[in-house]
Amino acid sequence: MEKIKILTDSACDLDLDYLRELEVELIPLKVSFDQEEYEDRVTITTKEFYEKMKTFPGVPKTAQATPVIFEEKFKKLIAEGYHVIAICFSSRLSGTYQSACVAKEMIGTDKVDVIDSKAASVGFGLIVREAALMVKEGKTRQEIIDRVIYMRDRMEHIFAVGSLEMLKKGGRISTAQAVVGSILNVKPILQFDDGYIIPYDKVRGEKSVIKKMIETMRERGHEIEKQVIGLNFAGSTELCMALKEEIQKTFNVKEFVVSEIGAAIGSHAGPGTVSVFFMRK
Repeated sequence: MEKIKILTDSACDLDLDYLRELEVELIPLKVSFDQEEYEDRVTITTKEFYEKMKTFPGVPKTAQATPVIFEEKFKKLIAEGYHVIAICFSSRLSGTYQSACVAKEMIGTDKVDVIDSKAASVGFGLIVREAALMVKEGKTRQEIIDRVIYMRDRMEHIFAVGSLEMLKKGGRISTAQAVVGSILNVKPILQFDDGYIIPYDKVRGEKSVIKKMIETMRERGHEIEKQVIGLNFAGSTELCMALKEEIQKTFNVKEFVVSEIGAAIGSHAGPGTVSVFFMRK
């Protein structure tokens, strides 16, 4: 039986302990606060990241993983006898997927498959999780790749941005919009479309966020009660746990993957963001 290793990057927002349990290899993306550079989830924890965000005047900068980093990891795993399936952060949001493709070409190997997840955070994480569990079950390389593509093409990302201030700092909205939005308690709801982030709706207040997400799951979801539902949060668990409770009550969901947003995603989404990830019809 072919030895297979799943490789991913930290934009999947799965905890390090959980990735070790799944036996997934991780390449951390980098985040910098001026001259201070860190590896997401490796040299800076999510707690440390959000503490730094409170006093940092600008927007932290993130950097994709380089081809050299992928090349080194690929060579190491191939030498250990593995066929590598690298599942990467959406190519629409990062150059990490392209770096992995370049690294594969540099090595000139057929022992590596590189897949664009077209996903982010726990939506990306659910795909990585499924691939890793299939490896443990002894599934073939093609079976795993087919399942990854299937999930990628059906994974919904619905998220409420927690910080209008972060959107303002990042140049995505004006100062006036941020001020008015904060006064009115407006929560932008965003979604993914083929790996791109696009606007979905605007609501006022956290109760409306939960209501909108439940409505969307009901409209778009496929057999929600049988799915593993992904949830994430940034800095505070309160809204996320309230959403989880409502999903359980509404759809009788038995299993969730819940994780805090790491530096790679949190640098853009900001504290207070909450998201739900599920498979659509």
